[in-house]
Amino acid sequence: MPTKFDSNKHHRRSIRLKVYDYSQPGAYFVTVVTRQRECLLGEIVNRVMKLNDFGKIADECWRAIPEHFPFVELGVHVIMPNHAHGIISITDDGRGAAMLRPYDDDNIHKINIKPGSLGAIVRSYKSAVSYRINKEHNATGIWQHNYYDRIIRNEREMAKIQDYIETNPIHWADDDENPVNIHS
Repeated sequence: MPTKFDSNKHHRRSIRLKVYDYSQPGAYFVTVVTRQRECLLGEIVNRVMKLNDFGKIADECWRAIPEHFPFVELGVHVIMPNHAHGIISITDDGRGAAMLRPYDDDNIHKINIKPGSLGAIVRSYKSAVSYRINKEHNATGIWQHNYYDRIIRNEREMAKIQDYIETNPIHWADDDENPVNIHS
């Protein structure tokens, strides 16, 4: 007999700050993770990230974000074997120019993602990577649902996050996202 729907068990909870407007200008530290933390994007060799074809697509799509969202500036980023870190800065309120096509669909309003918001930007990025990997390599199921973010509040925090991103490959052996460090 199927179990009854329990909204406390079956709905994903948002990990965004409830009172924060993620479409307002600001800097955000973003992490997107591959499905089941599989190392789909490349490998670390001698503490240097070596992108495979999937990783190259993830990197190219990251760099293309400002082409689709002209009000976005990118800071440092890194593609790791099973996740990507980067800094996204929303610079102004010019969201009208955001081009959600060809990677986002008309359902963006149905799932409560505000156009021009960090959620719309990350969704478009993940969709673009998935689209290209599927088209070029016939592979699906690249990303975990959702993403992680941190609002960057000052220059000291920005410097610390930039250093973390830039040195992430060096510290892969100790990284929480490294599958050898994940304990059930």
